[in-house]
Amino acid sequence: MRTTLQTLAAEGHRGGIDVRVSLRSDAGSGDAAFDGAWFPRSRDLAVELPELVAALDRRGLHIERFTYSLDAWSPAPRKVVVGGRVVRTGGFRSMDAGVVCLTWAGGTRRADLLVVPPETDVITGARALRLCTRRGLPRSPQMVLAAARSVPLPQVPGLPYTRAV
Repeated sequence: MRTTLQTLAAEGHRGGIDVRVSLRSDAGSGDAAFDGAWFPRSRDLAVELPELVAALDRRGLHIERFTYSLDAWSPAPRKVVVGGRVVRTGGFRSMDAGVVCLTWAGGTRRADLLVVPPETDVITGARALRLCTRRGLPRSPQMVLAAARSVPLPQVPGLPYTRAV
């Protein structure tokens, strides 16, 4: 069991690279399959998690616990210090590899974020981030990512109907 202290820039991201996360306005209400999505750049939680927590802090969510699938991530410290606060982490083999769970407000609020795999192309990742803020999504991360990968049919504007004479 080890604790890591991560120092971040004032903006909460490294080298000018912003954290790719989307969050529903009612995150934690339990009304949706996903409360948002996270598109990390690697599978290294020691690097990615402090940035995510700092980004969510700026949005007013003070994350206290972060749980994840042990099979999807490289080993992570049990506690991560971000902005002087400790965030406890827990890895479980029973969790879906496509989801991470955040809790805050003394454990009374919980949000499930879809994890867009780091190797996903940027366009698909951006679509998945946008999709996860909508209602009515399937509960399967694989189905949401499949929807994000699908190419929409081109929209052809309706032309006035004319009859050849």
